[in-house]
Amino acid sequence: MMLKKDNLLFIAWATSFTAMLGSLYFSEIVGYEPCELCWYQRILIYPLVLLLGLAVVKKDIKAAMYSLLMSGIGGLISLYHYGIQKVTFLTDAAPACGRVPCTGMYINWLGFITIPFLALTAFTIIFIASLLILRGKGE
Repeated sequence: MMLKKDNLLFIAWATSFTAMLGSLYFSEIVGYEPCELCWYQRILIYPLVLLLGLAVVKKDIKAAMYSLLMSGIGGLISLYHYGIQKVTFLTDAAPACGRVPCTGMYINWLGFITIPFLALTAFTIIFIASLLILRGKGE
């Protein structure tokens, strides 16, 4: 089954919105202070909520170019962040990163789901949806 481009835009927007709400939940309700790498990921995900929201309303598939770029960069940051949390030789060599260490794990659900993992998942969904839109998939 092929998804329409409008639906792919909505999926990308809903993912960015959910990621934003999740990050705000962890920092504002639970009280986890974001590390420096978390801030970089937020800098890339929060504008996507507005960008993709407007794209959904205006049915502007050209916004997928911007969301592809931003989610790609965000995904690389998330992958690195997850790596320094979970891969021993990266953790040992990780530079100091502000008041809150980037190697710290506030959550570790099922032994592998951390906040950077959640961000990586969101960026990956947005990236794939954007790529499918740009490759002309969907009607």
